Amino acid sequence: MSWFDQSAPGQGELLVTFFDLTRYMHHCRETPDRVVLEQMAGFFSLTGAIIEKGGGLLVKAIGDAGLAAFPGDETDKGVRTLLGVRDQGEVWLSKHGIQSRVIFKSHVGPVAYGPVGAPGRERFDIYGKTINTAALLESKGFAMTPQVFRRLEPATRKLFKKHTPPITYIAAGDRH
Repeated sequence: MSWFDQSAPGQGELLVTFFDLTRYMHHCRETPDRVVLEQMAGFFSLTGAIIEKGGGLLVKAIGDAGLAAFPGDETDKGVRTLLGVRDQGEVWLSKHGIQSRVIFKSHVGPVAYGPVGAPGRERFDIYGKTINTAALLESKGFAMTPQVFRRLEPATRKLFKKHTPPITYIAAGDRH
């Protein structure tokens, strides 16, 4: 059974990533609510499938934001998968007339996970300092902590550059 299929609480080391869309509020002001719902359902269907194909899980979506996780020992594969989410997601957004980019904030470390929610309607979720660290990263593109960067293969590292302070790594083409 995979780490995200657990029906009982557990803990482990995960690569945790928040991603969301730029200009989402502007898009919502100009677009009927039902259309936004349909667009986000399509966007998260696409991105969730990419993440799962890469060995991860789209833990949840809230509005334009997603929380994804990958096993910590597959951090390089997870980051490369997320770059695919960015690239394919932005093509999808453009095809659907949504003028937006996808931004990412990633950290790797220990988390607690398991079912959470109203009785009989529990859903898998993750908790811990690792999630909080990822959530608080500044990002205008693809940001990661040094802990994530250190786990990347040399070829993957070349796709990022150091940005200080504080130290984070961003995609080589991103503004800082």
